Amino acid sequence: MKVLQFPLARITLVFVSAILISNYLKLEPALAKIILVISISSFSIAYFLLRKKFTKTIYFGITTYLLAFAIGIITQITHTDSYQKNNYIHNKDAFEKPHIISLTLREKLKNSTSSNRYIALINSIDHSKYSGRIIVNIHKDSLNHPFEIGTQLQINSTLYKNNNTKNPNQFDYSKYLENKQIYAQLYADIDEIKVSNYIQKDIWYYTSVLRTRIISNLEKSNFNKTELNVAIALILGQQQDISPEIIRDYQYAGAVHILSVSGLHIGFILIFITFVLKPIPNTRKGSFIKLIAILVSLSLFGILAGLAPSVVRSVTMFSIVAIGNHLRRSVNIYHTLLVSILLILLVQPSFLFDVGFQLSYIALFFIVWFQPLLASLWEPKNKIKKYIWDILTVSFAAQIGTLPLSLFYFHQFPGLFFVTNLIILPFMGFIMVLGVLVMGLAAINCIPLFLTKTLEWSIYFMNTIINKIASIEEFIIRDIPFNTQLLLNSYLLIICTIIWFKKPHFNRLIFILFSIILLQITFIQNNWEVNNQQEWIVFNSKKNTLITGRMGKEVTLYTNNKSLNTASKNILLNAYLVGNFSSLKHKKTIRNLSFFKGNKILILDSLGIYPKNSNPDILILTQSPKINLDRLFETIKPKIVVADASNYKTVQKLWKTSCLKQKIPFHATSEKGFYILN
Repeated sequence: MKVLQFPLARITLVFVSAILISNYLKLEPALAKIILVISISSFSIAYFLLRKKFTKTIYFGITTYLLAFAIGIITQITHTDSYQKNNYIHNKDAFEKPHIISLTLREKLKNSTSSNRYIALINSIDHSKYSGRIIVNIHKDSLNHPFEIGTQLQINSTLYKNNNTKNPNQFDYSKYLENKQIYAQLYADIDEIKVSNYIQKDIWYYTSVLRTRIISNLEKSNFNKTELNVAIALILGQQQDISPEIIRDYQYAGAVHILSVSGLHIGFILIFITFVLKPIPNTRKGSFIKLIAILVSLSLFGILAGLAPSVVRSVTMFSIVAIGNHLRRSVNIYHTLLVSILLILLVQPSFLFDVGFQLSYIALFFIVWFQPLLASLWEPKNKIKKYIWDILTVSFAAQIGTLPLSLFYFHQFPGLFFVTNLIILPFMGFIMVLGVLVMGLAAINCIPLFLTKTLEWSIYFMNTIINKIASIEEFIIRDIPFNTQLLLNSYLLIICTIIWFKKPHFNRLIFILFSIILLQITFIQNNWEVNNQQEWIVFNSKKNTLITGRMGKEVTLYTNNKSLNTASKNILLNAYLVGNFSSLKHKKTIRNLSFFKGNKILILDSLGIYPKNSNPDILILTQSPKINLDRLFETIKPKIVVADASNYKTVQKLWKTSCLKQKIPFHATSEKGFYILN
C-alpha cells in the first residue's frame, strides 16, 4: 500500500497502537515516564550521531517510532482522569455514604422516564477540592424545570460507580462511560439540591444558551416537533429528543449517519461559507480574511454541535484543507487524514474508542482509497448518469469499508443502503444549506415563515422516504454473529482484494487466497468451539425469570408462561444468542427440577412448592417465594444458592444472612451478575 510509504502513516500507526496498548494493559504512569525518558534519549543520541545521514539509516527510524510509541502511551495516561490524584474515584468514602458534593453542569443528556440527566464536572467533595466527570440524575418534579448549562449545584448524596454488565454478551455501558472518563453517577431529588446564584459562563454556557434560543424561537414559529428534533440533530448535532422510532427507521434504511454531524454536514457548511465569502477578492489579505472566517465558522459550529468525535474529526480535517488551499499547496488527502488523527488523539485520545470516530475515519479512508477504483469501472458520458454513478460508488466504498465494523458493533446490515443514499444525499445539500440559514436567522429572532415551512416540509419528506425504505424488512438482515477474529480477518481479506484489483499480480493473489483460507479457518475454529460448549445460565432479569441451557449451538429457554410468546423479542436473550453464534431451539416453562452435567437443580418460584427429599446441588430462588430458608436448610443442603433479579431486594438480604450462617455460597444476580454453570 502506497499509504504506508508515508513516514507520517507509520508514525501514526505506532502512535495509535501505543494508545491501544496503554488502555488495555493499564500501564502505570511510572512505567510510561521511564519509556518516555528512554525513547527521548535514544532519539536524541541517534539524531546527533546520524544527523548527516539519518534519512538512510534504520536506527534513526527505529528511535523515531519508539518516541512516537512513548508519546502515545504518555498521552493516553495523561488524559485518563483516573490517574489524576485529585479525581473523585480515589475518594472511596464518597461511594459509601452521603457527602456534600459541589459540581458544575456541563452537558445535557437524553432524559430518562423519571430523571433529567446531565454530565457534570465535580468541583469539591465536603469542601475538599476534587475533579472529574460524572453523570447527574435529577428526579423530575411536577414542574420539571431543567437547569442551565454552567449552573453550579450543591448536592448531599452518595456517588455510585457504574454498574458492570449483569448479563452475558450485553452492551458494556460501564466501559462506554469509562472511555468518556465518567466513572460514577449521582442521583438526587430536586428538594435535595442547593442552586448557586453563580453560573460559570464559559464557551459551553454560551453555546448552550444559543442552542436554547434557536430551538425556542423555532418552537414559537410552530415548527412541527418531530421534524424540529431531526433538524436539530442535522444542524446542531443534538439527538436527545429524537424518537426511538425515527432513529430505528434511519438505522434500518442505512442512513443513521445522517443524524450525526460528520464530514458530510461539515462539507456542505464549508461550501456554504465559501459561497458567502466569494465577494471578498482573492488578494493576499482577502485570502487570509477568508481563511480566518472559515476556521472560526467551522470551530464555532463544532462547539455548537457539542464537539462529538465525528464533528471534531470533520472540523479538524476541513480546517487543514482550508489552510492548505490558503497556502496554495495541493492538499494530499492521506496526509490530511493522518494529521487530523494525530492532532485529535493528542488532545483527546479517548476518541479512538468511540464507535462514531472509528466508522467515520474508516468510511472516509475507503472513499478516498477505493472509490476511484469503483468509479473507473464505468465512465458514463451523460452528466446525470455520472452524478448517480458517483453517489453509488461513494456509497459502496464507504459501506464495504465499514461493513465488518458495523457487523461487529451492531450485528445488522441494511440491504437498501445504496437506495437510501441515492435518494437522500442529493436532497441533503439543500436541507443543510437551508437549515444553517434558518438556524442563523432563529438565533437573531428573525424567522421568515416560508423558510421554516420549507425546511419542515423537506425534513418531513425525507423522514417519509426513510420510513418507506426501512419498512421493507426483507432487506434488513439482523442478528448477525460477528466477533473480533472475524472482524480482523474480514478487513485483511477486503484490503488484500482491493490491493490486487488496483494492480493485479500473482503475489498479491496469493495474499488474497491466504486471507480467504485464514477467514475459513476462523469460521471452522469458531464453529468447533461453539459446538463443544455446554452451559446453563440464570440471567439477571427483573420482570421475568430467564434461564437457558445451551448444548453447542442449540439453546433451550426456560421461563414463565407469559414470557414464552415474547421470548424471540427479548433483548437479553437475543444478545446471548448472537454473541454465542446460537439459535433458540426450544421454549419451555420452568420446572422445579432440572439436571445439567451431573448437577441436580431445584428451582423455587412464588408458590414455594418443591418435591421433598430432592437434595439438590444448586438451589435457585425466583419470584420471591414465601419460604423460611433456615428451615429449608434443615432438609436440604445445596452447594450454592442463586437468587435472580425477580426477587425483592429485602428478601434477598434475609436469604444472604441465612446462607452466611450455614456457610453456603449465595449468588444474587442483581449484585454479581448472571450465574453460569459450565
